[in-house]
Amino acid sequence: MPSNSFSIFFSIFKFSTCKQLVAIFVLLLMVTASATAGETILHNFNAGDGSLPYGGLIFDAAGNLYGTTTMGGLYSEGTVFELQPKPTGGWAEKVLYSFNSNGIDGTQPYSSLVFDKAGNLYGTTNSGGAYGVGTVFKLTPKSGRSWKETILYNFSNTRDGQAPVAGVVFDSAGNLYGTTVGGGLYSNGTVFELTPTATGQWTETILHDFNYQDGKSPFAGVILDASGNLYGTTAYGGAYHSGTVFEVSPQGDGQWNEFVLFSLSDRIVGSNSFASLILDTAGNLYETTFGDLNFFGAVFELSPQAGGQWTATYLADGGDPYGGLVMDAAGNLYGMGNGGFDGFPQGSGFKLSPKRGGGWVETVLHSFSQNGKDGYNPLGNLILDKSNNVYGVTYQGGLNDTGVVFEITH
Repeated sequence: MPSNSFSIFFSIFKFSTCKQLVAIFVLLLMVTASATAGETILHNFNAGDGSLPYGGLIFDAAGNLYGTTTMGGLYSEGTVFELQPKPTGGWAEKVLYSFNSNGIDGTQPYSSLVFDKAGNLYGTTNSGGAYGVGTVFKLTPKSGRSWKETILYNFSNTRDGQAPVAGVVFDSAGNLYGTTVGGGLYSNGTVFELTPTATGQWTETILHDFNYQDGKSPFAGVILDASGNLYGTTAYGGAYHSGTVFEVSPQGDGQWNEFVLFSLSDRIVGSNSFASLILDTAGNLYETTFGDLNFFGAVFELSPQAGGQWTATYLADGGDPYGGLVMDAAGNLYGMGNGGFDGFPQGSGFKLSPKRGGGWVETVLHSFSQNGKDGYNPLGNLILDKSNNVYGVTYQGGLNDTGVVFEITH
């Protein structure tokens, strides 16, 4: 685990006896609603090729999967990996890059990855780099299936932010946007932009410094709408001290303004969001929270209203969802509940289907087993293939208890 104060503290996965009792009842309901679905382990990490994957996966055009592990690899500081489907069945893993123990190239990448148009990969590390508090990096493919790493930016533990957990996103002009959990003017985290220069260097601009009233600690990254507005979440702060949903918008003069769209609260839809938002074609936002009144987190929708207001609607219990959601073409939502209570299945995959006339139907696609051999603690975001099969990672479990890559068919 990272040693800095902005590490992922897994003590949040420990629950009270009261919660365990409620869990028994909820599990029984989940079992009765389960669909016929099957999980396939695509890869068991073994420390040498990476361990403890946190971020989600991405596909390339050929159907290969790419992701990161927070630890393991040649120097035990994390990896970037690729999984290729084999013609005879199964998947072959290749470590594209092992982060170095000297830390100059960054260590412990929690982020998901993103491709540019040329096939280069981009991500962040939570620690390491020139100042020890994280980097933004680029991996460029070379001949012989090797990859070269370039550090685009070293966070410096001061005004420019520190300890990014989420990945970055591109706009149409080739600029990168992301968040840092800490640092900034008030030490509560930032939203930043990286702009490429003619010399090949990248310049950082802080678009927003969180001040606690508008949020604290954005573990999740940002998403872009068609107008170039950024949307994201914070895990803490806000009107109820339980996190916020925010928008950061360009003002046309080079300045950006932040707006709190919604302050999270157990009294409304839930608290403490660690996941990225998704945006549908109608402009509605969907998100998960780790806590709510029923102890099991929530899935909720935010809908824009006249006058710039947003209305929150509770959709379903999420089973302690830590990662975000993904939506298929029919408007169904898929997510992962972390589970997190001792002595019970350690997480589950679910599907939410909109009902005609309103409301949603929740179906459990897979419950991770108590022995953890099929993985447990699914923390990252999910992706879908063309058949709506679900792909993701678990932070722990598998044959070596160092995490797995999985597929759920249904």
